[in-house]
Amino acid sequence: MIEFFSYCKPADKINVKGGAGPMRLDLRLLTWWRGQFVGQDDFGNKYYQDRKARRDGKIHRWVVYYGQPEATKVPASWHGWLHYTVNEPPQSYNSYSWEQPHQRNLTGTIYAYKPKNYVKKPYLEEKNNYQAWTPD
Repeated sequence: MIEFFSYCKPADKINVKGGAGPMRLDLRLLTWWRGQFVGQDDFGNKYYQDRKARRDGKIHRWVVYYGQPEATKVPASWHGWLHYTVNEPPQSYNSYSWEQPHQRNLTGTIYAYKPKNYVKKPYLEEKNNYQAWTPD
């Protein structure tokens, strides 16, 4: 698979070509030159941080996605690290017996969750169910 790059800042994200090509050369160089490899998750995503702190003291952190750049592929433990919720990157995660493995967001796909009593509402599918108000 081709790796795609995305900065992960709390405020903004910069995606590369929306998953339609290799990582841009400038971003590849940035990762090679300034990036320090921190770890990898079960999905193959690689996590990096700057070798030096910024002026405000924070160390910039980012992820290089494996495959399509999809933010929901980042597990909760790594998400907390990317957004400065925790200082130490997750090395090994001891899961509880009641926890399920992380899944990406399936909303809008054929695999999306639908409850057992889910029924399509026909009034939502009608095209001409709106009648404009006219003053008398």
